[in-house]
Amino acid sequence: MDQIRDAVLADQLDAIGGLPTPESYRAVLVRRDEQDMFEGLPTKDKDPRKALHVEEVPTPEIGPGEALIAVMASSVNYNTVWTSIFEPVSTFGFLARYGRLNELTKKHDLPYHVVGSDLSGVVVRVGPGVNRWKPGDEVVAHCLSVELEDPAGHDDTMMDPQQRIWGFETNFGGLAELSLVKSNQLMPKPAHLTWEEAACPGLVNSTAYRQLVSHNGANMKQGDVVLIWGASGGLGSYATQMALNGGAIPVCVVSSPEKAEIVRRMGAELVIDRSAEGYRFWKDEETQDPKEWQRLGAKIRELTGGDDSDIVFEHPGRETFGASVYVAKKGGTIVTCASTSGFLHQYDNRYLWMNLKRIVGSHFANYREAWEANRLIDRGLIHPTLSKTYAMDDVGQAAYDVHRNLHQGKVGVLTLAPEEGLGVKDHAKRERHLTAINRFRDV
Repeated sequence: MDQIRDAVLADQLDAIGGLPTPESYRAVLVRRDEQDMFEGLPTKDKDPRKALHVEEVPTPEIGPGEALIAVMASSVNYNTVWTSIFEPVSTFGFLARYGRLNELTKKHDLPYHVVGSDLSGVVVRVGPGVNRWKPGDEVVAHCLSVELEDPAGHDDTMMDPQQRIWGFETNFGGLAELSLVKSNQLMPKPAHLTWEEAACPGLVNSTAYRQLVSHNGANMKQGDVVLIWGASGGLGSYATQMALNGGAIPVCVVSSPEKAEIVRRMGAELVIDRSAEGYRFWKDEETQDPKEWQRLGAKIRELTGGDDSDIVFEHPGRETFGASVYVAKKGGTIVTCASTSGFLHQYDNRYLWMNLKRIVGSHFANYREAWEANRLIDRGLIHPTLSKTYAMDDVGQAAYDVHRNLHQGKVGVLTLAPEEGLGVKDHAKRERHLTAINRFRDV
């Protein structure tokens, strides 16, 4: 690993193909024999720091259509939190099912799960049948792993019955010094970004693109009013940028004055601080309060000059979903991709059916959507929202911060990169966008 890292740091990328493949590498993982460790505890008391370990593991064999990547940096997504607290289910069930698929996938079914669904790094080796990429290429990876043997996946790869999220439903994820991916997960690393900046957008940026922009999601158009929950968070911060870039009107919901200031720095003008407003959408564990839905709707109309939301960008889930259905305009769209506050959603269906609203489920992105989302990053139209970077040994704390919503934007993790600020090739482009790149730093 030292030889590979030194070659990358010295910009001797052509030499990487001639270096020996390491027999093992350091990785962030959870263990199958600990998957019951939090049994009986409420979600909020499950601590990722107890479940995530940094250990040396054997390097997996590279199969046809696969690539081995030297990972310079990665990031923490909410699926890493779910993996680390074994909720809603243990991911070892995913690995066992994938391992039964064929001889190539059998290697994923292990007593440990290397996690992480983002990376930036350099190609070390490619398997048979890989032509687009070669050792030494600087890359980022999106997290769609799909077999593409079923016709259902060839119109939209997310519809393939063997679609999985790499590093969550497969092994050998990005929070490690090496990672194994399908070669069609790879995309060019934006040359104006550091390793840690480039590692942050992949999952959330692609997810926001499909959810808002794609015809597979809300199909956002100019002038649409878009209510964005958690607008300064890892997912919402990209949705806010896409709404602004696409000529829409974001109404950004945040939870503090500090977060309100962040979205204003991105260019958003209509901001709701839900803590200051004191919204309580649930009277108790069983009962929602429609008057609070009405109060939120009135606030949106106050900010927009009388317009309701054409699109509601949903991901908190249980806590907010009833309100989201209510505040969407007649004929509007509630597009949902997650449930960080709970998976069992309740809403009053009268407001949905009688007002011809739509609920659209959206999950990550297909190959084309991920590529287009990365192109926006490369062209400087969307920017990373990196706020803080952790060492790999501190990834448990990083996941804990995301679990407790103690972070802003995205949190990065250095793997092979020894320090922040490395990996920039296009300094002129970086200088043009530096203020936007640094909007979330240390906030």
